[in-house]
Amino acid sequence: MTAVDGSYGLPSAGPLVTLKVIEFASIGPAPYAGMLLADLGAEVVRIDRHDAGRMDPGHRVLGRGRRSIALNLKNPAALDVVRRLIKQSDALIEGFRPGVMERLGLEPQKCQALNPRLVFGRVTGWGQQGPLAQAPGHDINYIALTGVLDAIGTRTSGPVVPLNVLGDFAGGGMLLALGVLAAVIEARSSGRGQVVDAAMVDGASSLASMIWGMRSGGCWPGGRGENLLDGGAHFYGVFVCADGKWITLASIEPPFYAAMLRALELDPQLAATQMDGRQWPDLREQVAAAVRRRTREEWCALLEGSDVCFAPVLDFDEARQHPHNRAREAFMDQGGLIHPAAAPRFSVTPARAAAPASVPGAEGVQVLQKLGFAESQIAELGASGAVRLPK
Repeated sequence: MTAVDGSYGLPSAGPLVTLKVIEFASIGPAPYAGMLLADLGAEVVRIDRHDAGRMDPGHRVLGRGRRSIALNLKNPAALDVVRRLIKQSDALIEGFRPGVMERLGLEPQKCQALNPRLVFGRVTGWGQQGPLAQAPGHDINYIALTGVLDAIGTRTSGPVVPLNVLGDFAGGGMLLALGVLAAVIEARSSGRGQVVDAAMVDGASSLASMIWGMRSGGCWPGGRGENLLDGGAHFYGVFVCADGKWITLASIEPPFYAAMLRALELDPQLAATQMDGRQWPDLREQVAAAVRRRTREEWCALLEGSDVCFAPVLDFDEARQHPHNRAREAFMDQGGLIHPAAAPRFSVTPARAAAPASVPGAEGVQVLQKLGFAESQIAELGASGAVRLPK
Protein backbone atom coordinates (compact mmCIF):
# COMPACT_ATOMS: atom_id res chain seq x y z
CA MET A 1 0.00 0.00 0.00
CA THR A 2 1.26 3.44 -0.83
CA ALA A 3 1.60 6.19 1.72
CA VAL A 4 -1.08 8.85 1.93
CA ASP A 5 -1.08 12.41 3.19
CA GLY A 6 -2.58 13.66 6.42
CA SER A 7 -6.06 14.11 4.90
CA TYR A 8 -6.03 10.48 3.71
CA GLY A 9 -6.86 11.74 0.25
CA LEU A 10 -10.47 12.54 1.16
CA PRO A 11 -12.34 15.68 0.10
CA SER A 12 -14.29 16.35 3.29
CA ALA A 13 -13.55 17.03 6.93
CA GLY A 14 -16.06 14.40 8.04
CA PRO A 15 -19.59 14.35 9.47
CA LEU A 16 -18.63 15.85 12.87
CA VAL A 17 -17.06 19.01 11.48
CA THR A 18 -19.20 21.24 13.73
CA LEU A 19 -18.23 19.41 16.95
CA LYS A 20 -15.63 20.93 19.30
CA VAL A 21 -14.12 18.67 21.95
CA ILE A 22 -11.57 19.07 24.75
CA GLU A 23 -9.63 15.91 25.62
CA PHE A 24 -7.57 15.59 28.77
CA ALA A 25 -4.60 13.38 27.88
CA SER A 26 -4.61 9.95 29.51
CA ILE A 27 -4.03 6.37 28.39
CA GLY A 28 -6.21 3.86 26.57
CA PRO A 29 -9.93 4.45 26.22
CA ALA A 30 -10.18 8.26 26.43
CA PRO A 31 -7.55 8.79 23.69
CA TYR A 32 -9.36 6.20 21.57
CA ALA A 33 -12.62 8.10 21.94
CA GLY A 34 -10.78 11.30 21.00
CA MET A 35 -9.30 9.56 17.96
CA LEU A 36 -12.71 8.33 16.81
CA LEU A 37 -14.22 11.80 17.13
CA ALA A 38 -11.24 13.45 15.39
CA ASP A 39 -11.32 10.88 12.57
CA LEU A 40 -14.96 11.79 11.99
CA GLY A 41 -14.11 15.47 11.66
CA ALA A 42 -14.49 16.86 15.18
CA GLU A 43 -12.09 19.61 16.24
CA VAL A 44 -10.38 17.99 19.22
CA VAL A 45 -7.93 19.91 21.39
CA ARG A 46 -5.90 17.62 23.62
CA ILE A 47 -4.58 19.04 26.89
CA ASP A 48 -1.25 17.36 27.56
CA ARG A 49 0.89 17.59 30.67
CA HIS A 50 3.43 20.38 30.49
CA ASP A 51 6.20 17.90 31.37
CA ALA A 52 5.11 15.15 28.96
CA GLY A 53 7.81 13.54 26.83
CA ARG A 54 7.56 12.40 23.23
CA MET A 55 4.67 10.08 22.53
CA ASP A 56 5.43 6.40 21.90
CA PRO A 57 4.25 4.97 18.55
CA GLY A 58 1.14 3.37 20.04
CA HIS A 59 -0.05 6.60 21.58
CA ARG A 60 0.93 8.57 18.50
CA VAL A 61 -1.67 6.59 16.54
CA LEU A 62 -4.27 7.09 19.27
CA GLY A 63 -3.32 10.76 19.33
CA ARG A 64 -3.80 11.40 15.64
CA GLY A 65 -5.90 14.26 14.33
CA ARG A 66 -5.75 16.52 17.38
CA ARG A 67 -4.25 19.89 18.24
CA SER A 68 -2.17 19.54 21.39
CA ILE A 69 -1.49 22.14 24.05
CA ALA A 70 0.76 21.31 27.03
CA LEU A 71 -0.49 22.90 30.26
CA ASN A 72 0.65 22.92 33.87
CA LEU A 73 -2.76 22.48 35.51
CA LYS A 74 -1.33 23.42 38.90
CA ASN A 75 -0.83 26.94 37.54
CA PRO A 76 -3.93 29.18 37.80
CA ALA A 77 -3.13 30.78 34.44
CA ALA A 78 -3.29 27.36 32.79
CA LEU A 79 -6.68 26.72 34.35
CA ASP A 80 -7.83 30.02 32.85
CA VAL A 81 -6.87 28.65 29.43
CA VAL A 82 -8.91 25.52 30.12
CA ARG A 83 -11.91 27.58 31.17
CA ARG A 84 -11.72 29.60 27.96
CA LEU A 85 -11.65 26.33 25.98
CA ILE A 86 -14.66 25.05 27.92
CA LYS A 87 -16.69 28.11 27.00
CA GLN A 88 -16.11 27.41 23.30
CA SER A 89 -16.56 23.62 23.29
CA ASP A 90 -19.41 21.14 22.93
CA ALA A 91 -17.85 18.36 24.98
CA LEU A 92 -15.02 17.47 27.32
CA ILE A 93 -13.66 13.93 27.73
CA GLU A 94 -11.40 12.61 30.46
CA GLY A 95 -10.18 9.19 31.60
CA PHE A 96 -8.95 9.81 35.15
CA ARG A 97 -9.95 8.08 38.37
CA PRO A 98 -13.04 9.59 40.01
CA GLY A 99 -12.11 12.76 41.87
CA VAL A 100 -9.11 13.90 39.83
CA MET A 101 -11.00 16.56 37.88
CA GLU A 102 -12.67 17.68 41.09
CA ARG A 103 -9.29 18.21 42.73
CA LEU A 104 -8.29 20.38 39.78
CA GLY A 105 -11.38 22.51 40.28
CA LEU A 106 -12.79 21.26 36.96
CA GLU A 107 -15.69 19.14 38.15
CA PRO A 108 -18.76 18.94 35.91
CA GLN A 109 -20.83 21.47 37.84
CA LYS A 110 -18.15 24.19 37.58
CA CYS A 111 -17.48 23.45 33.92
CA GLN A 112 -21.19 23.53 33.07
CA ALA A 113 -21.57 26.80 34.98
CA LEU A 114 -19.21 28.24 32.35
CA ASN A 115 -21.01 26.49 29.48
CA PRO A 116 -24.45 25.03 30.27
CA ARG A 117 -24.47 23.06 26.99
CA LEU A 118 -21.20 21.27 27.79
CA VAL A 119 -21.25 17.47 27.70
CA PHE A 120 -18.82 16.09 30.28
CA GLY A 121 -17.63 12.62 29.18
CA ARG A 122 -15.90 10.40 31.75
CA VAL A 123 -14.49 6.92 31.18
CA THR A 124 -13.20 4.63 33.92
CA GLY A 125 -12.91 0.92 34.51
CA TRP A 126 -15.33 0.56 37.39
CA GLY A 127 -17.52 3.65 36.90
CA GLN A 128 -17.97 6.82 38.88
CA GLN A 129 -19.87 5.08 41.71
CA GLY A 130 -19.76 1.70 43.40
CA PRO A 131 -17.53 -0.12 45.91
CA LEU A 132 -14.66 -0.44 43.40
CA ALA A 133 -14.88 3.06 41.92
CA GLN A 134 -11.57 4.18 43.47
CA ALA A 135 -9.72 0.90 42.93
CA PRO A 136 -6.97 0.69 40.27
CA GLY A 137 -7.31 -1.81 37.48
CA HIS A 138 -6.80 -2.65 33.84
CA ASP A 139 -8.82 -4.12 30.98
CA ILE A 140 -8.51 -7.73 32.11
CA ASN A 141 -9.76 -6.89 35.61
CA TYR A 142 -12.84 -5.15 34.27
CA ILE A 143 -13.89 -7.88 31.85
CA ALA A 144 -13.21 -10.49 34.55
CA LEU A 145 -15.98 -9.00 36.68
CA THR A 146 -18.54 -9.20 33.86
CA GLY A 147 -18.41 -12.92 33.09
CA VAL A 148 -16.97 -12.22 29.64
CA LEU A 149 -13.40 -13.29 30.46
CA ASP A 150 -14.56 -16.58 31.95
CA ALA A 151 -16.23 -17.44 28.63
CA ILE A 152 -13.08 -16.95 26.53
CA GLY A 153 -11.00 -20.12 26.18
CA THR A 154 -11.31 -23.81 25.40
CA ARG A 155 -12.81 -26.74 27.28
CA THR A 156 -9.38 -27.79 28.50
CA SER A 157 -7.94 -24.37 29.28
CA GLY A 158 -8.61 -21.74 31.85
CA PRO A 159 -9.76 -18.30 30.70
CA VAL A 160 -7.51 -16.97 27.92
CA VAL A 161 -6.13 -13.44 28.12
CA PRO A 162 -7.50 -11.51 25.11
CA LEU A 163 -6.08 -8.30 23.71
CA ASN A 164 -7.32 -5.29 25.64
CA VAL A 165 -9.97 -4.44 23.08
CA LEU A 166 -13.09 -5.58 24.96
CA GLY A 167 -12.74 -3.42 28.07
CA ASP A 168 -10.45 -0.54 27.17
CA PHE A 169 -11.47 0.21 23.62
CA ALA A 170 -14.87 -1.29 22.78
CA GLY A 171 -16.40 -1.24 26.25
CA GLY A 172 -14.70 2.00 27.27
CA GLY A 173 -13.53 4.33 24.49
CA MET A 174 -16.10 3.46 21.85
CA LEU A 175 -19.02 3.70 24.26
CA LEU A 176 -17.65 6.99 25.58
CA ALA A 177 -17.67 8.39 22.04
CA LEU A 178 -21.20 7.09 21.46
CA GLY A 179 -22.41 8.52 24.76
CA VAL A 180 -20.84 11.91 24.11
CA LEU A 181 -22.44 12.13 20.66
CA ALA A 182 -25.85 11.17 22.06
CA ALA A 183 -25.57 13.79 24.79
CA VAL A 184 -24.42 16.48 22.34
CA ILE A 185 -27.43 15.80 20.11
CA GLU A 186 -29.69 16.18 23.14
CA ALA A 187 -27.90 19.33 24.29
CA ARG A 188 -28.29 20.99 20.90
CA SER A 189 -32.06 20.74 21.25
CA SER A 190 -32.41 21.30 25.00
CA GLY A 191 -29.51 23.67 25.67
CA ARG A 192 -28.55 21.47 28.61
CA GLY A 193 -25.36 19.46 28.94
CA GLN A 194 -24.92 16.39 31.10
CA VAL A 195 -22.35 13.95 32.46
CA VAL A 196 -21.65 10.74 30.52
CA ASP A 197 -20.38 7.97 32.83
CA ALA A 198 -18.78 5.33 30.57
CA ALA A 199 -17.62 2.39 32.69
CA MET A 200 -15.72 -0.45 31.06
CA VAL A 201 -17.55 -3.00 33.20
CA ASP A 202 -20.85 -1.69 31.84
CA GLY A 203 -19.54 -1.57 28.29
CA ALA A 204 -18.13 -5.10 28.32
CA SER A 205 -21.43 -6.41 29.68
CA SER A 206 -23.34 -4.53 26.99
CA LEU A 207 -21.14 -6.07 24.29
CA ALA A 208 -22.14 -9.51 25.60
CA SER A 209 -25.88 -8.79 25.36
CA MET A 210 -26.53 -11.51 22.78
CA ILE A 211 -24.70 -14.10 24.88
CA TRP A 212 -26.80 -13.15 27.92
CA GLY A 213 -29.88 -13.58 25.74
CA MET A 214 -28.73 -16.99 24.51
CA ARG A 215 -28.07 -18.09 28.09
CA SER A 216 -31.54 -16.99 29.16
CA GLY A 217 -33.08 -18.81 26.20
CA GLY A 218 -31.23 -22.06 26.85
CA CYS A 219 -29.07 -21.69 23.74
CA TRP A 220 -25.81 -21.38 25.70
CA PRO A 221 -25.98 -24.37 28.05
CA GLY A 222 -22.36 -25.43 28.29
CA GLY A 223 -19.25 -24.25 30.03
CA ARG A 224 -16.25 -22.53 28.47
CA GLY A 225 -15.56 -23.78 24.94
CA GLU A 226 -18.71 -25.91 24.72
CA ASN A 227 -21.17 -23.60 22.99
CA LEU A 228 -22.10 -22.36 19.56
CA LEU A 229 -19.88 -19.26 19.31
CA ASP A 230 -17.01 -20.00 21.71
CA GLY A 231 -15.25 -22.74 19.74
CA GLY A 232 -17.37 -25.59 21.09
CA ALA A 233 -19.10 -26.20 17.77
CA HIS A 234 -17.05 -28.12 15.20
CA PHE A 235 -18.26 -25.79 12.46
CA TYR A 236 -17.31 -22.53 14.21
CA GLY A 237 -13.72 -22.19 15.30
CA VAL A 238 -10.04 -22.07 14.47
CA PHE A 239 -8.17 -25.04 13.02
CA VAL A 240 -4.49 -25.71 12.36
CA CYS A 241 -3.30 -26.56 8.87
CA ALA A 242 -0.55 -28.82 7.54
CA ASP A 243 1.99 -25.99 7.70
CA GLY A 244 1.17 -25.02 11.29
CA LYS A 245 -0.79 -21.94 10.23
CA TRP A 246 -4.45 -21.45 11.10
CA ILE A 247 -7.80 -20.92 9.40
CA THR A 248 -11.29 -20.07 10.62
CA LEU A 249 -14.52 -21.84 9.72
CA ALA A 250 -17.92 -20.34 10.58
CA SER A 251 -20.35 -22.58 8.70
CA ILE A 252 -23.39 -22.09 10.93
CA GLU A 253 -26.35 -21.96 8.53
CA PRO A 254 -27.31 -25.27 6.83
CA PRO A 255 -26.23 -24.27 3.28
CA PHE A 256 -22.86 -23.11 4.59
CA TYR A 257 -22.46 -26.26 6.70
CA ALA A 258 -23.20 -28.43 3.65
CA ALA A 259 -20.58 -26.49 1.68
CA MET A 260 -18.06 -27.09 4.49
CA LEU A 261 -18.74 -30.83 4.48
CA ARG A 262 -18.17 -30.97 0.71
CA ALA A 263 -14.97 -28.94 0.89
CA LEU A 264 -13.53 -31.06 3.70
CA GLU A 265 -14.68 -34.28 1.98
CA LEU A 266 -16.75 -35.32 4.99
CA ASP A 267 -19.94 -37.39 4.99
CA PRO A 268 -22.83 -35.18 3.78
CA GLN A 269 -25.16 -37.16 6.10
CA LEU A 270 -23.57 -35.29 9.01
CA ALA A 271 -25.85 -32.40 8.12
CA ALA A 272 -28.69 -34.16 9.94
CA THR A 273 -26.90 -33.95 13.30
CA GLN A 274 -25.17 -30.57 12.93
CA MET A 275 -26.72 -29.09 16.08
CA ASP A 276 -26.41 -32.18 18.30
CA GLY A 277 -23.96 -30.84 20.85
CA ARG A 278 -23.25 -34.32 22.20
CA GLN A 279 -21.46 -35.16 18.96
CA TRP A 280 -19.48 -31.94 18.65
CA PRO A 281 -16.23 -33.16 20.31
CA ASP A 282 -15.97 -36.15 17.95
CA LEU A 283 -16.97 -34.11 14.91
CA ARG A 284 -14.41 -31.44 15.82
CA GLU A 285 -11.70 -34.10 15.60
CA GLN A 286 -12.96 -35.09 12.15
CA VAL A 287 -12.95 -31.48 10.94
CA ALA A 288 -9.51 -30.87 12.46
CA ALA A 289 -8.08 -33.96 10.76
CA ALA A 290 -9.49 -32.84 7.41
CA VAL A 291 -8.05 -29.34 7.77
CA ARG A 292 -4.61 -30.75 8.58
CA ARG A 293 -4.43 -32.33 5.12
CA ARG A 294 -3.72 -29.00 3.40
CA THR A 295 -1.65 -25.88 4.04
CA ARG A 296 -3.25 -22.57 4.85
CA GLU A 297 -2.53 -21.21 1.38
CA GLU A 298 -4.08 -24.30 -0.21
CA TRP A 299 -7.23 -23.74 1.86
CA CYS A 300 -7.24 -20.08 0.85
CA ALA A 301 -7.08 -21.01 -2.81
CA LEU A 302 -9.93 -23.49 -2.34
CA LEU A 303 -12.26 -21.68 0.06
CA GLU A 304 -11.70 -17.93 0.12
CA GLY A 305 -14.87 -16.18 -1.02
CA SER A 306 -16.87 -19.43 -0.95
CA ASP A 307 -20.08 -20.29 0.90
CA VAL A 308 -18.09 -22.08 3.60
CA CYS A 309 -17.67 -18.81 5.57
CA PHE A 310 -13.91 -19.01 5.69
CA ALA A 311 -10.94 -16.75 6.37
CA PRO A 312 -7.27 -17.39 7.13
CA VAL A 313 -5.88 -16.31 10.49
CA LEU A 314 -3.42 -13.55 9.55
CA ASP A 315 -0.80 -11.81 11.62
CA PHE A 316 -0.68 -8.00 11.57
CA ASP A 317 1.79 -7.80 8.69
CA GLU A 318 -0.19 -10.29 6.62
CA ALA A 319 -3.45 -8.46 7.35
CA ARG A 320 -2.03 -5.24 5.97
CA GLN A 321 -1.11 -6.94 2.69
CA HIS A 322 -4.28 -8.96 2.14
CA PRO A 323 -5.96 -8.00 -1.16
CA HIS A 324 -9.30 -7.22 0.48
CA ASN A 325 -7.75 -4.86 3.01
CA ARG A 326 -5.59 -3.27 0.32
CA ALA A 327 -8.65 -2.72 -1.89
CA ARG A 328 -10.43 -0.98 0.98
CA GLU A 329 -7.30 0.98 1.96
CA ALA A 330 -7.89 -0.35 5.45
CA PHE A 331 -4.41 0.56 6.70
CA MET A 332 -2.31 3.69 6.35
CA ASP A 333 1.41 4.36 6.15
CA GLN A 334 2.27 7.80 7.47
CA GLY A 335 5.97 8.36 7.87
CA GLY A 336 6.59 4.66 8.39
CA LEU A 337 3.92 4.40 11.09
CA ILE A 338 1.30 1.83 10.11
CA HIS A 339 -2.18 2.19 11.55
CA PRO A 340 -5.83 1.52 10.70
CA ALA A 341 -7.73 3.98 8.54
CA ALA A 342 -10.73 5.88 9.86
CA ALA A 343 -13.95 3.90 10.27
CA PRO A 344 -16.82 3.66 9.54
CA ARG A 345 -17.11 4.85 5.94
CA PHE A 346 -19.43 7.70 4.90
CA SER A 347 -20.77 8.30 1.38
CA VAL A 348 -21.12 12.10 1.52
CA THR A 349 -18.86 13.33 4.35
CA PRO A 350 -15.95 10.87 4.43
CA ALA A 351 -14.03 10.42 7.64
CA ARG A 352 -10.29 10.97 7.58
CA ALA A 353 -7.36 9.96 9.76
CA ALA A 354 -5.03 12.93 10.03
CA ALA A 355 -1.33 12.44 10.60
CA PRO A 356 -0.33 11.18 14.07
CA ALA A 357 1.12 13.62 16.56
CA SER A 358 4.63 13.19 17.95
CA VAL A 359 5.34 16.03 20.37
CA PRO A 360 2.80 16.96 23.07
CA GLY A 361 2.03 20.67 22.98
CA ALA A 362 3.17 21.15 19.39
CA GLU A 363 0.11 23.21 18.46
CA GLY A 364 -0.02 25.24 21.68
CA VAL A 365 0.48 28.59 19.97
CA GLN A 366 -2.25 27.91 17.40
CA VAL A 367 -4.67 26.82 20.13
CA LEU A 368 -4.03 29.97 22.15
CA GLN A 369 -4.32 32.20 19.10
CA LYS A 370 -7.67 30.67 18.23
CA LEU A 371 -8.82 31.30 21.79
CA GLY A 372 -8.06 35.00 21.27
CA PHE A 373 -4.80 35.37 23.21
CA ALA A 374 -2.50 38.10 21.93
CA GLU A 375 1.15 37.36 21.19
CA SER A 376 2.24 39.17 24.36
CA GLN A 377 -0.19 37.10 26.44
CA ILE A 378 1.03 33.88 24.85
CA ALA A 379 4.63 34.82 25.65
CA GLU A 380 3.64 35.60 29.23
CA LEU A 381 1.89 32.23 29.60
CA GLY A 382 5.03 30.50 28.35
CA ALA A 383 7.29 32.49 30.66
CA SER A 384 5.11 31.72 33.70
CA GLY A 385 5.28 27.99 33.07
CA ALA A 386 1.53 27.72 32.59
CA VAL A 387 2.01 26.59 28.98
CA ARG A 388 4.91 24.76 27.41
CA LEU A 389 5.43 26.44 24.08
CA PRO A 390 7.11 24.63 21.20
CA LYS A 391 10.71 25.59 20.61
